[in-house]
Amino acid sequence: MTANHWVAALSLAALSSTALTVPAWAFQESPMLTEMVEAGSLPPVDERLPANPTVVNAVSVGEYGGTWHRAYNGPGDRWGPTKLMEERVLKWAADENGVAYLEPGFIESYSVNEDSTEFTFTLLEGLKWSDGHPVTTEDVKFWYEDVFLNSALVPTIDPTFAPGGVPMQLEIADERTFTVKFAQPYVYFLQILAKDSTGEPSLDRPSFIMPKHYLSQFNDKYASEDELKAAAAKYNVEKWTDLWGSRGVVTAWWFNADLPVITAWKIETPAPAETVTMVRNPYYYAVDQEGNQLPYIDRIAHRLFQDNETLSLMVAQGQIDAQNRFMQLANYTFYRENEERGNYHTLRWIGATVWSLMPNYNVKDEVLNALYDKFEFREALQVAVDRELVNELAYSGLAEPRSASPITGSPYFSEELETYLTEYDPDRADELLDGLGLTERDSAGFRLRPDGQRLSIVIEANDASHSKPLELIAENYRDVGIELLARIIDRTQWENNRQNNDFQMQWMPFDRLSVVPADPRRMMGDDGFASEYFKWYETAGAEGIEPAEDNPIRDVWAAWGEASEAASVEVADQAVNKMIDTFVRNAWVIGVVGEEPAPIIVSNKFHNLRDGLVLDDVHRGKGIAYPAQFWIEQD
Repeated sequence: MTANHWVAALSLAALSSTALTVPAWAFQESPMLTEMVEAGSLPPVDERLPANPTVVNAVSVGEYGGTWHRAYNGPGDRWGPTKLMEERVLKWAADENGVAYLEPGFIESYSVNEDSTEFTFTLLEGLKWSDGHPVTTEDVKFWYEDVFLNSALVPTIDPTFAPGGVPMQLEIADERTFTVKFAQPYVYFLQILAKDSTGEPSLDRPSFIMPKHYLSQFNDKYASEDELKAAAAKYNVEKWTDLWGSRGVVTAWWFNADLPVITAWKIETPAPAETVTMVRNPYYYAVDQEGNQLPYIDRIAHRLFQDNETLSLMVAQGQIDAQNRFMQLANYTFYRENEERGNYHTLRWIGATVWSLMPNYNVKDEVLNALYDKFEFREALQVAVDRELVNELAYSGLAEPRSASPITGSPYFSEELETYLTEYDPDRADELLDGLGLTERDSAGFRLRPDGQRLSIVIEANDASHSKPLELIAENYRDVGIELLARIIDRTQWENNRQNNDFQMQWMPFDRLSVVPADPRRMMGDDGFASEYFKWYETAGAEGIEPAEDNPIRDVWAAWGEASEAASVEVADQAVNKMIDTFVRNAWVIGVVGEEPAPIIVSNKFHNLRDGLVLDDVHRGKGIAYPAQFWIEQD
């Protein structure tokens, strides 16, 4: 696909409205649900579905039944399952040409006023939670008043939901209709909703709603102090607020089979378990074009694996029905060679990711911190990397040497930024490092820091499969006198180190490079190269580290401030492009290779998973292909 060809014109989405209608059907359901209806344990399908359910045009009308076999690597590996079943009022989908666009999820209609300050949504009539309880604006009001504005649960409101520092306001019209208002125009709000819903807490994060009838028992507005203490004791957490959040034992569906959800599947066997299973939600709100209630597949089973070799063996033996998570580009040839043996085929999506070295500009080591702060040092780290060599030897030449900037096909792509400081030039790196006074070397040939210590940088990665590119880059850095020490650690620890500001550099996929304003926080420093700066920005100085007055990170934040109050998408996009340009030209993140093919293993019995789509966190990974319409041939 060519530039601007896989993201639909977002300006149209921001000004449009929709009202969904469906023909009168006799709805069908999975045989496993029919058995429950006949046994009297479940109402008929017509009573479970909304009056006018959301219609999903399945790639092909499928068969009911079966178990989708996948793999997971432990309780911390929640994003793979999550992105199969996240729900939003608007979701990213792909048209027949692979172009991404926004379509309604669990709403009947939505509208946006002319200056993009008010967004009105109407829930589906008859929408129900997975336990059969109605979903109404009482659940919206609960989410807003008792959770979103509850400082015990949300101490700091994410700036993407408080443009200009003013949190969004809520107005309830009736039991299905509500309006979200902002103090200023917010043309990107729908894209932000589709990516990140309405933020923490919870794991599922369906936009605007939380099941009041269940969660109020764990909320301080409804439960007494003694009741909250008892709940915390029951779930073995220190305090009641620990029950909430993406890792909270109550609000994370990953752990809580009792939590009502609106997703296509719900947890059946929670993590941790040798095999985590999810089972269909009998109240799921969507049907296919022939009136068949989705999902087609009864269960999803996630089998625990320990290392990439074990996962590769599972692939070769045909134990994986469909999965992209943990499928390594370095193993692409292996996957292809074992297709016949494992009775599968290998799809190639396009990764909206750039594998990058991410220095920590808030690192606690003061000497290293001072070096990172100098542009010449960052430039040296950039040009010392032989990206062509890394691509050929670690990625079989299938990726693209590039900077950490929007990828080809993004509305924000820039060829100039894509190649900024990516030319391999060790002589220039040596010159820059010498110019910084780093001329003294130890007996092994490594440069010495101003404090006399060897110039070493510890880089953390979360999987042994990343050893090869890090080994090559370490050789590049050694050539210019910098020691790069790779440390492979558990993914949970890898994430915790970043959240706790306890790392020097990490190897990570710098993502969200397709629709940048859907989640600008990555380039603003959040959960990445300047987390403490971002925390200071997010909390208006209450927490984190204040950057110097002349630190260009402030220019990035200012550009987003302009974008988030612009009256039109065109003006907002100009500010976003300024934000991206400032981010890339300051060389904070060292992009190495990206836009790589993203392998997806697909059983030959597995259907409706299309080839060639863009894989990005913004689109919720494989969620853009609408997993509820996947189906498996039944023997």
